[in-house]
Amino acid sequence: MFALAQPATSQIGFVDARRVEEALSLIAPKWTTWSAQTLAQQDGPMRVRDVAARLPFVSEQFVGKRLAQMHDDRLVIRAGDRHGAPYQLSGFGSALSPVHQALSDWSHAHLPLGKVAGAERVEDAVRRLHLRHSTAVIQVLDAGGPMRFVHIAEEAGLDKGFTRQRLNRLQLDGLVARTGPRHGDPYVLTDAAQALGPVYAAVEHWSNPIAAPPPTPVRVTAVTRTHTGIPPGSDGIRTAAALRRSIAAPNAQFSHAPQPQPRVPVAVAAQSASSRGR
Repeated sequence: MFALAQPATSQIGFVDARRVEEALSLIAPKWTTWSAQTLAQQDGPMRVRDVAARLPFVSEQFVGKRLAQMHDDRLVIRAGDRHGAPYQLSGFGSALSPVHQALSDWSHAHLPLGKVAGAERVEDAVRRLHLRHSTAVIQVLDAGGPMRFVHIAEEAGLDKGFTRQRLNRLQLDGLVARTGPRHGDPYVLTDAAQALGPVYAAVEHWSNPIAAPPPTPVRVTAVTRTHTGIPPGSDGIRTAAALRRSIAAPNAQFSHAPQPQPRVPVAVAAQSASSRGR
């Protein structure tokens, strides 16, 4: 499941951890991937009720709220200014296709989920990866693992209590393991985490503007083990989105299938009723 000696991989070690996590946070809310892939398949404007009709396991009201949030995050645009105008993917949203494909490929190769819809597989992968400072912890272990808890906290520049919490979550998500049963045994990346390079690279590439940098760069405080560039906060991501003026055709790599939708596991349908967002 894991190796005791791990060479640092440039794809993991040289991505901007904050940028990656901020970008992932835009697509982390539940049903964002489902909605984006539905719009991608349609390849044209869709009203809320039409998107909801393709997602019968989600209420129309919630679909409307999710699309409104995606609009705020520049993932979709509206075809008109009037109330109820239909939505379609923006250039930023259309460019998600390689990210979805990288997440899906990684999940298929390393996560034992069984048969689930492609969009659900992508959302599960994002759920495991988007939490704050998860990428920084993975980068530290990629560069110097196996490592004891206190050394991980020091290298990542994180509070010890927070580091322990994050390591526990990464263990549950199958990304980090301990090398022995005793308290204090070092932590190491699992095979799944060691294979995250292409995913991180795809996410970071998507988060960068494709036109020109913002006219007035914003100074940000350096963060341990991350790299500089466009401010990695949500404002930086949204600036990047605003620079994508043209609407690109959805890529065939989107995993959303034509009607009828793949049957959704009962557990997933139940989750949508009890908890509408992450």
